[in-house]
Amino acid sequence: MALGGAFLRFGQTGLRIIEFCCAAIVLGIYSYFLAVLSRHDMTIPTWEKAVEGMSGAATLYTIFGVLFTLCLGGIKVLAFIAIFLDICFAGCFAAIAYYTRHGANRCSGMVNTPLGNGLATEPAPGAGDWGYVCSLNTACFAVSIGAIFLFLVTACLQFMLARHHQKEKRFGPSPTNNYTKGSRTPFWRRNRKTHPTRDAEMATGAVPIAGHGFRHSHETGMTGSTMHGGHIPATTEPKYGQPGYGMNGYTAPAATPTANRF
Repeated sequence: MALGGAFLRFGQTGLRIIEFCCAAIVLGIYSYFLAVLSRHDMTIPTWEKAVEGMSGAATLYTIFGVLFTLCLGGIKVLAFIAIFLDICFAGCFAAIAYYTRHGANRCSGMVNTPLGNGLATEPAPGAGDWGYVCSLNTACFAVSIGAIFLFLVTACLQFMLARHHQKEKRFGPSPTNNYTKGSRTPFWRRNRKTHPTRDAEMATGAVPIAGHGFRHSHETGMTGSTMHGGHIPATTEPKYGQPGYGMNGYTAPAATPTANRF
């Protein structure tokens, strides 16, 4: 895998972990609010149930998002599903930010919280005072704003990761990249001229001779007596009685006549 693909994959994974933390914070705090309201037999507003449901779904989605990004990141179908869900959850956290908008106010004096209204210094139902409840709602508002941008960023990164994965498949293992997976040929090597392979005669050791074509090397096992298709001139091989290699000055003995038996 190329360096760019590793950066996209691990960067996407890191952002998914942060998104999981944001969703888990909202889920934990509003689970506490709903538990307090239920324990004191207080009316639970529908919007608080909606915040609980959306944050719970986002928590589950980001868990699977971390796993799928590490194992299956870049697959085209899964990438476009993830982009669609990222945009949807960006909208969900925009709704959560709207529902928790009272957390943007200062937690002093009279405060408006998911558990009710009261002075910040007075005890609130459950634990702590109204100021403490207000600060919890402020935390939900802050992380929901951050989650909106995080999901939009991961949607863009998911698109880039899918494109990179397609390029990895297109420029897969080949002789141009030394059979390394998904590495494109560097731009400084793309215009290099490739040298053609020597022809068969050069590859077998043929040596060029000016005006006479090619002469086979003696290392190939072919000599001047065998390179013409097996036709051996009479003068190239010494016969019996003719001077050859190591026979200078040698005279063949005369033939002795055989006596007539009859």
